[in-house]
Order: sequence, then structure tokens, then C-alpha cells
Amino acid sequence: MGMSWAYGEPDDETSVAVIHRALDLGVTFLDTAQMYGPFANESLVGQGLRGRRDEAVLATKTGLVVGADKQISRDGRPEHVRDSLRESLSRLGTDRVDLYYLHRVDENVPLEETWAAMAECVADGSALRLGLSEVTVEQAELCHRIHPVAAIQSEMSLWTRGPLSDVLPWCAANGAALVPFSPLGRGFLTGAVSSGTFGAGDFRSRNPRFTDEAMVANQALVDEVRRIAATVGATPGQVALAWTLAQGQHVVPIPGTKRLSYLEENAAAAEVTLSAADLGALDALPAAVGERY
Repeated sequence: MGMSWAYGEPDDETSVAVIHRALDLGVTFLDTAQMYGPFANESLVGQGLRGRRDEAVLATKTGLVVGADKQISRDGRPEHVRDSLRESLSRLGTDRVDLYYLHRVDENVPLEETWAAMAECVADGSALRLGLSEVTVEQAELCHRIHPVAAIQSEMSLWTRGPLSDVLPWCAANGAALVPFSPLGRGFLTGAVSSGTFGAGDFRSRNPRFTDEAMVANQALVDEVRRIAATVGATPGQVALAWTLAQGQHVVPIPGTKRLSYLEENAAAAEVTLSAADLGALDALPAAVGERY
């Protein structure tokens, strides 16, 4: 997402290089959506995968639409679900996606109708598996009875731990992956973010957790992550990712980056081992101050 939308000015040439390097490192799960850009991110990912499509597990999403006024709305109509996947495949330069998500539930359309239309995409081979994003366990159960839920994407990190109590165990019990987005707390948990970090077009400048007051209050989280990072010989960001990975073998975090150096750092987090004491200290951290949005 950050390569094309919400995190400042895009740099397509560097972004393609990051995608290529990710594949070289064995980071093969690539996540995009039609609304990122909008549309530009799917085209960018398609460019990055040209000639290397079979090396990647490719996911995209439907159900959120960016209007001409830049306002975001939800669209779970069956015809939209089918049409948007065809458009996504064209931008991505492929004949199928490995995982097709419903980005958000449209409260104006029965969820079972949206999900049944997505299941038709599996039946025709344009999607191999289906996923949900930011849903309740009850919504996941409803969908799972119609067609298997392969993955649920939810924000989860040391400063957003809500899914630990319900979505995480539901996924484990039902054979689904939990895919945490923003596992680095939108960069805050790296310890490298301040209010002066945000350039033009960076949505964090308007986010409640990135006000000066909230960042001061949340500094205790970063301080503890830094302390543990120093003891295990890792960076704070790697510790934050290692904590996320430690929540279960079915957990697949998707940290986003536009820079090769951060990609290398994030990939190396898979080699970081946290002790039970480290995990306990991180689990005991206070909840973050400020709403997510």
C-alpha cells in the first residue's frame, strides 16, 4: 500500500526494485488492493511480478471504492465483486490471484451475497482462495459456512492487540491464516518516527495515535521494545515483528516498506528468537493511547 498511497510520494522505480529483492529473499506473499492509489498499486505490483509471477503468492482486495472526491465507500454488490476482480487481474497482468479478500463488509449488502459472489470467482479459477479483512468472528463464521475462509487480515501489533482475544484463536481453530497489517504500528514501533517524520500525503499526520500528546504517551512501548532489542541483538522493528510471529504458526504479518534497507531488516526478523521472559514483558505493555483512525 505504502508504495502508492497514504505514505507520501511514490517512487515506482525503487518500489519495483523492492519487489524484486523481496522475491530474491524468499518474501513471496505480496498484498495489494484496487483502492491503493487507487488502482496504481496493482499496476505497480504487476510490473514487479512481470516474468516472476509464479514466484509469488498474490493477494488483492475488493469492496472499497475511492470516488472522484477521494472519499472511500464500501461496495459489496455481487456484480462489483466479480467486475473488480477482472479489472484487478488486468492491472496485475495475471489470470488469477492466490487470495481474494473482501476489504471491508458493506452493511448495505447481505454478507452472504457478497461472499457467494466471491466463491464464484474461485469456481471459475480467477481466485484460488478467499479472505476477509477487519471482520468479527461472527462474520467470519457466516462466510465460512458458505465457502472456506482462508485468511483474515486485521491490524495487529504491540499497540493494536484486539485480535488476540477472538480473531487469532478463531483462525487457528478453523485452519485460516491471520494476516496482521501494520505490524510495526505504522512505523512507530521502530523508534524512528517523530511528528516531523511525515511528508506531504502521509496520512499519519492526521492519525490520532500520531499527535504529539499520543506519541509522548506511547513512548513507553517503544522504550521496552528498544530494551529487549538491545538484549537480543536486533532492531526494535525486528523485535516487534518477532513478537507478532510468535503469536502462532498461522500468523503471517505483512510489514510494508518502500525502501530496500527496511525490507532487508524486516525479512531478517524471521531469525529473531524471543525468550518467554521477553514475550511476557512485551505482553505486559500498556494499551496504546489514541484511536486507530
